[in-house]
Amino acid sequence: MAPEVRLTGPDNEPLGVVSLMEALRLAGEADVDLVEISPTAVPPVCRLMDYGKFKYAEQKKAAEAKSKQKVIEVKEVKFRPGTDDGDYNIKLRNIKRFLEDGDKCKITLRFRGREITHQELGLALLARIRDELADLIVVEQFPKLEGRQMVMMIAPGRKKVAAKPSAEATPSAAS
Repeated sequence: MAPEVRLTGPDNEPLGVVSLMEALRLAGEADVDLVEISPTAVPPVCRLMDYGKFKYAEQKKAAEAKSKQKVIEVKEVKFRPGTDDGDYNIKLRNIKRFLEDGDKCKITLRFRGREITHQELGLALLARIRDELADLIVVEQFPKLEGRQMVMMIAPGRKKVAAKPSAEATPSAAS
């Protein structure tokens, strides 16, 4: 314990260097707490404040910061080598929606029975998905066989950044 502390008031106004006993007396008179702000300073810095109110404000700030954070989820969309055009289009529409929401997508292609002998069909389907979404995505993991499944991971691309330079380049090329 230091014999003296640098004291600040409730509104952060400096009250000078006072003895520890004097700081405790001032805190008792003002009906507030004496809180050590910077213990490593010489002399240590203390503030007169309502500690409960201070902790409550800190919790509110932390909760607000946490609520503003976007949690990125990984959405999984499953295909089969024989997925027909109607189902394919619906699944592709869902993938686009997930990407617009800022989520990553795990595209799983499941082989059943002897379908595993025709892996080129699976690669062609995943390549078709990749080509159709080329302007929206970044491929994080290229198609990889895991047991009887072929998996590809995609994430939302930087379409807004890429769209502005091309729009600015077009008028200058026309002039």
